[in-house]
This record gives sequence, C-alpha cells and structure tokens, in this order.
Amino acid sequence: MCGIAGRVNFISGAPVERDVVQRMCDLLAHRGPDGEGVWCDGPVGFGHRRLAILDLSPLGRQPMTTEDGTLTVTYNGEIFNFPELRTELEGLGHHFRTRCDTEVILAAYRQWDVGCVRHFAGMFAFVLWDAPRRRVFAARDRLGKKPFYYHCDRDGIVFASESKAFLADAQFQARVDLPSVSRYLSYQYVPAPRSGFAGVQKLPPAHTLVIEDGRVHVECYWKLSYRHKAPLREPDAIEAVTDRLRTAVRRRLLSDVPLGAFLSGGIDSGLVVSFMAECLDAPVRTFSIGFQESAYNELPAARLVAERFGTAHREFVVRPTAVDLLPRLVWHYGEPYADSSALPTYMLSELTRQHVTVVLTGDGGDESFGGYDRYRATAIARRLDAIPRVARRAIASAISAAARVVPAARLQRAERFARGCAAPNLSRRYASWMMHFTPEAKLRLCTPEFIEAAADDSDAVLDDVLASSDARDAVERVLDADVRTYLADDLLVKVDIATMAHGLEARSPFLDHELMELAASLPVGLKVRGGQTKVLLRRLAATRLPEQLRRLPKKGFGVPIDHWFRAELRAFARDTLLDGRLAGRGYFKMPFVEQMLAEHAAGRRSWHLQLWNLVMLELWHRMFIDTRPAGPPPRPALG
Repeated sequence: MCGIAGRVNFISGAPVERDVVQRMCDLLAHRGPDGEGVWCDGPVGFGHRRLAILDLSPLGRQPMTTEDGTLTVTYNGEIFNFPELRTELEGLGHHFRTRCDTEVILAAYRQWDVGCVRHFAGMFAFVLWDAPRRRVFAARDRLGKKPFYYHCDRDGIVFASESKAFLADAQFQARVDLPSVSRYLSYQYVPAPRSGFAGVQKLPPAHTLVIEDGRVHVECYWKLSYRHKAPLREPDAIEAVTDRLRTAVRRRLLSDVPLGAFLSGGIDSGLVVSFMAECLDAPVRTFSIGFQESAYNELPAARLVAERFGTAHREFVVRPTAVDLLPRLVWHYGEPYADSSALPTYMLSELTRQHVTVVLTGDGGDESFGGYDRYRATAIARRLDAIPRVARRAIASAISAAARVVPAARLQRAERFARGCAAPNLSRRYASWMMHFTPEAKLRLCTPEFIEAAADDSDAVLDDVLASSDARDAVERVLDADVRTYLADDLLVKVDIATMAHGLEARSPFLDHELMELAASLPVGLKVRGGQTKVLLRRLAATRLPEQLRRLPKKGFGVPIDHWFRAELRAFARDTLLDGRLAGRGYFKMPFVEQMLAEHAAGRRSWHLQLWNLVMLELWHRMFIDTRPAGPPPRPALG
C-alpha cells in the first residue's frame, strides 16, 4: 500500500523534471512512510512512496524495472492472488527476483498484455511504461479501492494517488470545477470521473487507460452482472458464501507486518473477525470507536464480538473537540467530501496504526447482501406503485407539512420515504433518498448565476448507472447503483484516505470480486425479504455471532453532528458560513443558509447533513482555492 505519482510528456517529448516528481511524492509521504523512489527516463518520470507490507527487503522498492529495462511500473495496492499467479507465470517461463506482487504485475503484463488486469484479485492502481512500444498503461481495481487521479496538459499526462500532489507542479492551476460542486451538493462527494479541480479526472473503477501513438484510450474491463442466477437453495447459498468469505479473509491475512481488524457493532465486521479467529494462531487485534451519545455508540455491541472471540481489543471515544481535526481532514481528502463518518474513521485509523500496519474491515457487505434501509424501502415502494401517483404525492405533501411542525427525526425519515414513493420512476426515487440537496432544494439554495454556470446534471449520474444495470429487480438495480457510486466514490474513498493518512493498509474481504459476483448471482429474496434486510448474512451470523448482537438495530457509522450543530459546534458553523467569504463566492442565497442554521439550532428541522456539506465545501475552498498549501496543517491536541 503506497502512494504513486508521475508524468509522461507524450505530447511534447520534453524530459521530465525529477524535482517535480520528487515534490509530488513528498506531498504523499503519509501514504508511504517506509521508503521512496523516483525514476526518470527522458519524457517519463515515475515516483513512489512505500508502505512495506510484503518483502520488506530493498528488492521490493519501486518504481520497479524489469531486468532487461523495457518495463517500469509504479504501483499502489495488493494483488492477493499473486502467489498463485507467480506459480502460473513461472510455469510459463518467467523468472522472479523478489517475493513481492509488484514483480508479478510486470510479468503478467508481459504475458497477457493489457488483459493482465483480469487475472488480478485485489486492490490496485498502477502505471506501467512499456518502452519498446512507447506506451503508457494504467489501471484501477474493479471496485475502486485504490485511487487514481490524472490530468492532461500541453506536455502530456500527470497522475497521482491524491489530487493535491499536483500542487507540486507550478504548471498546475487549482481552479474549481463548478459542475463537480453541484454534484457534490447532491451526493456529499464528487462522483467519478470528475473531481473538485477543473481539468482533473479520476480513472473510474474497473477501467484501464492506455496512451499510445499520441492517443488516450479509457476502457472498462469488468462489471457485476445480476442477470444470471445460481440455482442454489438457501442452505447451499449460505455454505457457498461461507466458503467464499473464509477464502477472502484468509487471502487478506498474508502480511510480513502486524495486522488486526476494525470492529464495529455490525454483523459484517463481526463475521470478518470470526473468520480471522479461525485462521490465526494468536488472538485477533481489534479496534473500535464510539461516541458519548448513546444513540450513536456501538462500543457495547463491538465488545460482544471481542469477548466471543477473545480478541485483544482497544477502544476510543470521539468527542465534539474532534472537530478541530477538520483542517487536516480537508487536507487529506483533497476535494469536497462531506461524509461525516470520515472523522471517526480518521481517528480510529490513527489509534489502530499505533499497534498494527494492516487492518481488515467489514466494508462492502451492505452493498452486496442488501443491508441498507433504502433496499427495504425500494421493495415496499414498488408494491405501493399500485396506488395512483396523485394520491402518493398528496400523502408525501401531508407528511412534509407535519415534519415542519413536529420536528421529530422519525417524521422526517417518513417524509423522505413518502417523497421517494411519489417519485415518477426508480431513478428519481433513489435520488430522493440519496441526495443531501435535491434539485428543489438547490433552487432554494443556489443563485441563478451558479445554476447556469454549473449546468447541473446530478440526476444524470444515477440515470446512467441505473439504465446500464442488467438487474431485472428494482432492489438489485439499486444495489448495483450503490456499488458503482456510493461504495466507490464515498465509502472506499473515506477508508482509503483515512487509513493512508496514517500509513495504515485497509483490506476488505467483502470486496473480494468473486464473493461479490457470487452475491450478485443469488436471488434477491436472499438479500431483502418481507421487510428484512441482509437475509442470508443474518442466517450466517446466527451460526457464528452472539445472539444479542444480531437483535440490535443497524446504526451505521453515524456521527452526532445533528446534536453538535445545536450545541458545541453551533458557533463554529455560523462563523464558517456567515463570515462573508462563502457569500463572496456567489454560489448561494445566503438568507436560505441563515434559515437552515436558525431552524436547526432551534430544533424546528434537522439540516445537519446539509450544513456539514456546506461547511466542508467552504473549508476546502479556503485551503485549496484561496491559498496554495505546501503541506498539511498541524495536528491539534485534542486532550
């Protein structure tokens, strides 16, 4: 797990300045504290920051070049099936000098050309220079676990694991991409392939990028299919998932450094820990984080699992003073990002890194096996479609009016559900449940000038994803959309940035692509049935996890910012949003911003998600657009 950066001047052919690549890598030092390397050859320059996990010897250093000097790669990630691939490639006549997976990538490319990515099981982002062909070959893993940013300028292409690395290049101008800001307001993140910076793109998950003969070609090489269903009865399906999950966990235990697990109060991380306990001789090291507010605190549930499997368990409690970390969060995420659970994830990663270098997580279980309430809501709404839409809209309006009078969280959730049921199609329904600022809210918030300049197409993001899904069932189409949007651009970004900020590698067994393909092939009734979510995994958990844990409601990884914005962070929010700098950007109608602050503080309505969205956007502007930072802000003492 590392940081990569570099450039290829395929247009001008000018030599790459080694110092520029070095400075880019310096801005990624947190991703790889164990070593660095820069390799330049004429118009090509690759840089690397190393987090040593496998083959800790100097032979594992990057960028890595083949013995004949024809291929060079800089790579971030782990190929979990590299031992099997190495054996296969040795049988085909390839020879290896190291025990690391980087060398396997070079050999696989030599054997299978750009099709090598289909042989890899893992998480990766890499760039390879094929000198004889004068070809650049870049690729990103199937789910997007590892990031890859790039932009093209007058000389060629520049790339990095994080977009802030481009600040090291004097040619790069940090300008706002207004359409991306509009999408961010909708989703709390900037969906790929755009980024917050004009001209900077993300290579989408499961895509390759090839530059040859002056042409840039981006192509998708993998996609989940929900069309063909496996003829498995429930007991057989549970056995198949058990075997596949056990294999996925075992693969991710390969490490030459200490490893552990993030342990929440949910069944996904609990199952991962249960399989780790099976596979390891020593107690599993587990790490959990919680809050003083009991409605958000999952520490008691996590302790149930820790006690069941006798883990070496450590905990941490997040308090409102943690908001002092926001400047560092803004720095590390590098573009507008408003998932508030990034804050506890960042703190949990810092705690964990004091004890281990690799951590397994439960990420991905909800998206494959149907864990979110919106999947249950989709199934219910589909049955309600028999009611005339005019009646559904009337019900939604009545609930909305009541929510403005009775400021109860449940009533507001009911309002969101009813609004989705009144939507004309699945795309609008799904959007109404996912968006922070709906199109209607944006009209109240945004100035006409911003709306015109941003050319808002936020709805099109979900329209395109849902339209391209091969799932027949509405629930599975939403599952598919979550995998390709929310999971890839929100959750995986959150974990990658928060962990790598501390030089910690995160591995997610539920994101094993073969396990996800198996899950996609299962009947939808094994995921959501009769109002119950995650049906199959709950059956599996019944055989492995404490019964008390399985009875607890799903809390997710929420942060009590609704309470904080009414108490400890009330002044902070007002100072950030109303000191004149946000108004001067011309994006928003400030009376509506003031209305949100006042209504939330008074408890008349919950605007915490929207306020956090605006706060993080403004802090990003101040750090990356108003100034040009040379490094991260100092870490505050939280007490």
